[in-house]
Amino acid sequence: MSLKRALYSWRLRTRTLELGRRTLVMGIVNITPDSFSDGGAFLDPEAAVAHALRLLDEGADLLDLGAESTRPGSRAGGADAQVSAEEEQARLLPVVLGILRAQPHAVLSVDTYKAATARAALEAGAAIVNDVSGFAWDAEMAAVCAEFGCGVVLMHTRGRPEEWRTLPALEPDAMMAAVRAGLEASLAEADRAGIAREAIVLDPGYGFGKRGRENYALLARQAELLELGRPLVAGLSRKSFLGRTADGGVAPVAERETASLAALTAAILHGASLVRVHAVRAAVEAARVADAVLAAGPAASE
Repeated sequence: MSLKRALYSWRLRTRTLELGRRTLVMGIVNITPDSFSDGGAFLDPEAAVAHALRLLDEGADLLDLGAESTRPGSRAGGADAQVSAEEEQARLLPVVLGILRAQPHAVLSVDTYKAATARAALEAGAAIVNDVSGFAWDAEMAAVCAEFGCGVVLMHTRGRPEEWRTLPALEPDAMMAAVRAGLEASLAEADRAGIAREAIVLDPGYGFGKRGRENYALLARQAELLELGRPLVAGLSRKSFLGRTADGGVAPVAERETASLAALTAAILHGASLVRVHAVRAAVEAARVADAVLAAGPAASE
């Protein structure tokens, strides 16, 4: 198997990021009371800004800010979503503005599936929209992203969070076919809206409608998704399937960091150009090791 990673340009609003030469680390800032990992810890805007700046100091290349939890069982993506666009923006925008006041050149992504929130965040200075629904839950989202010329992360999600625990299991081939078809549909929607392919990064959506070991099958075959022509971001940090593997039962979120680093390394070796993480300093170190393996691989000199 070739270990050489392709190089890409990721076109954002006012800059372009090079992907593939080294792994970029995206630090997570949850501005929510109920996120599975650290809900409530950074709901206060000052605490969230301080945490974000700390992640940048630890080596984060960019930050992903979310103000609505999409943990399993949550209501997201429908008319009865548990967080309104107004509430989401009230949580999110002070943090966007606070980070950019302190670090004007910080690259900020907003984790939202709501077009109104995406618009407000982009107007405030965000550079990327990370849509967990891949343009499926808000018909206006693709048009907003096209209007602003922002970077876009399109994730595959199977069903909605309140359905995930009851979805039927999929065999690996069927699961890969579903992920690929979903990402192809998202890319087609982006094309219809006039979004440049160079603006798009794809996310397989670990844990988003994939149950237990389905995530390992996806990770093992993740590189197949590079056939879609765009780079990949992997968000594996602290996911519950890692907790089950590490503990034999279900390890608490705080005890999943070692398993998260193992999964992160595997994702990089299977083609991810970016990783989305909670613990940035450790992720930066692990990514350097994985990058060194890729650089020393048999295809590195070809």
